[in-house]
Amino acid sequence: MKATRITQLFNIQYPIIQGGMIWVSGYKLAAAVSNAGGLGLIGAGSMYPDVFREHVQKCKKATNKPFGVNIPMLYPNVEELMQIVIDEGVKIVFTSAGNPKTWTSKLKANGIIVVHVVSSVKFALKAQDAGVDAVVAEGFEAGGHNGREETTTLTLIPMVKKVIQIPLIAAGGIATGESMLAMRILGADGVQLGSRFVASEESSAHDNFKKIITEIGDGSTYLTLREFAPVRLIKNKFFIELMELYAQGADKEALKEKLGRARAKLGMFEGDMDEGELEIGQVAGLIDTVKPVAQIFADLVQEYQEAQSKILNY
Repeated sequence: MKATRITQLFNIQYPIIQGGMIWVSGYKLAAAVSNAGGLGLIGAGSMYPDVFREHVQKCKKATNKPFGVNIPMLYPNVEELMQIVIDEGVKIVFTSAGNPKTWTSKLKANGIIVVHVVSSVKFALKAQDAGVDAVVAEGFEAGGHNGREETTTLTLIPMVKKVIQIPLIAAGGIATGESMLAMRILGADGVQLGSRFVASEESSAHDNFKKIITEIGDGSTYLTLREFAPVRLIKNKFFIELMELYAQGADKEALKEKLGRARAKLGMFEGDMDEGELEIGQVAGLIDTVKPVAQIFADLVQEYQEAQSKILNY
């Protein structure tokens, strides 16, 4: 696997980034991914500032390789989180769910590499104009909170590649070496994987959640709750009850009441597979085992090389 603009930007061995997902991306997962040669990200979205600082400090002890953090800018503690990043000397920040102009200049003034997550060509250009060092273009297949454009990864990557000059990271529907190679052929400099790393031994997801990921298949997830922020969910009991409310013509307040608070934590972190909000990507249909991060990397590299060989022989 050759060096790319992404391996050079982050000083990593493989152009593989682990998504900084809520409730599953603690320091153990981030450190394991970085130690395996990729870029691990601590998911700050589910952490209070003191917990976030603890994870950053533990990650620094668990790896001597580059790692970063993902900070959704819609969270109320974002200013405290950003100050912790600066105080703790974090070198890489992925921002999402907000205007990249808000924090990019300050972060870069402190010597931090900034990457922004986008779901459209329009926002990729805005991120580039804001001065970010790279963008993650995330397609409709992705799990968790998603873009409103519903553009698939297969179409989004070449469209974004066509108009930006900075490095491009593909995300959404990627869990194998073959899909990594496909994204490289379409013009991506690297890939970001979420769902595949949720079902890893080092992930902080509950074992019940990891198990259900290995059991679901095609059509088991659906993008919903567009009134708030579109989110891809497994079709469990909570999801079915939510769809019944939609069928009854429920208004936004009724949906909000049903959603309540901390549903994602209840399901993904605490393990309630009936009442929890279970966020995962469509690619979960390809994941049938929970593996250590080191084995996931070994599989990805082998699959990539084998796929590359097949193409050369066509």
